[in-house]
Amino acid sequence: MPNRTVSVRDGQALFDLVSYGRRGPGPIDQLSPAQVAQVARTVRRAPEVMVKISGGGRSPGGVAAHFRYVGRRDFEIESDEGEHFTGRNAAKKLVEEWDLKVDAAEAQSAYSGKPGRKAAKLVHNVVLSMPAGTCPERLFAASRDFARETFALEHRYALVLHTNEPHPHVHLVVRAMSEQGERLNIRKATLRQWRREFARHLRAHGVEANATERVVRGVTTPRKRDAIYRADQEERSTHMEQCREYVAADLLKGGRGIEPGKEKLIRTRQDVERGWRAVNDILIRQGQPELAANIIQFMDAMPHPRTDNEQIAAEMLERARQARVKERPNTR
Repeated sequence: MPNRTVSVRDGQALFDLVSYGRRGPGPIDQLSPAQVAQVARTVRRAPEVMVKISGGGRSPGGVAAHFRYVGRRDFEIESDEGEHFTGRNAAKKLVEEWDLKVDAAEAQSAYSGKPGRKAAKLVHNVVLSMPAGTCPERLFAASRDFARETFALEHRYALVLHTNEPHPHVHLVVRAMSEQGERLNIRKATLRQWRREFARHLRAHGVEANATERVVRGVTTPRKRDAIYRADQEERSTHMEQCREYVAADLLKGGRGIEPGKEKLIRTRQDVERGWRAVNDILIRQGQPELAANIIQFMDAMPHPRTDNEQIAAEMLERARQARVKERPNTR
């Protein structure tokens, strides 16, 4: 079996907001109905979908352990062929059905003689998530449609709905090697495309969902890596502890200097604002002044761009302010 690596359907953005604010030949003077709909969802802050890669497995044993993890607490595993599995035997059955021992042998052969290189993943764990309050059944139905449209007849996959956290989410476990012998290569552009497609399937099932880039929404602080985020939630992240100690020491010195990444954040925000103003002008020319006015309100509500350390400093100062308020004597 040939061992080729391919990217899967790296689609372009529905509209490139930043480019609208740049002067040049052939300015865009009209938005399509689909673009107008996305603008409307964004400015009314429709729930944003989340698609991320979290774990998987680089050996048959590792994949079996992963299946046992996502299938814990009797969560039902649904395969691409419509079979339903529960219990510890599900992991063994899926590993055998997907010929993962063969995939592992080929991956080991491909990486032999290359010290320091990790073995290729045998499966990818794609997490499809929505905010708390989303109907789990509709989320799962949309996830099933997304998986079928994206991977059917190419990559084996299985889905598990988790409802043990406030936000429902689906673990979509995808075999890395396709039926045609091509290895799945997931890039950032792939994830962006998957977000848009997943949001589309959610809307088809009656769930309001959007997939807009964070920077377009005025979000500047990057997402923490999954392991760091979880450790921080459990107050055991040494990385975040070191960051807070650094920021606290800097605050005690009398303030914060300009960080190297701050200028880039400001330039990016300026590009985004120019883009939104250009879209505002286009909508006015298209006879949609109400949506154009909503864009201005949306821009006014954007948080100021902050680096990670600035965000940590702001949180520390706010906690200190709240502590002082609590310590004040009740004069009534």
